Amino acid sequence: MEIKQQASAGTLESSDVLVTVRPADNLLLKIESPVLAQYGEQIEKVCREVLSALAVTGGEIHLQDQGALDCTIRARLETALRRSEE
Repeated sequence: MEIKQQASAGTLESSDVLVTVRPADNLLLKIESPVLAQYGEQIEKVCREVLSALAVTGGEIHLQDQGALDCTIRARLETALRRSEE
């Protein structure tokens, strides 16, 4: 999958995550979260699984997490990526 335009999904509400994706040659993953110290590795793992499953090799991925569960992170990231194709 190729990120063709900037797109986002989610909100900055508690227990949600705002995901923004932009086109880029290399893959860059930036995560902001109040629970980064405790769950940063898990959040990154979930993101990398989604990116791998959708064959995303380039793009700037920015997550502003507010304590979202793994399933929410997956859904928001996939939605933003699919919106970027349109």
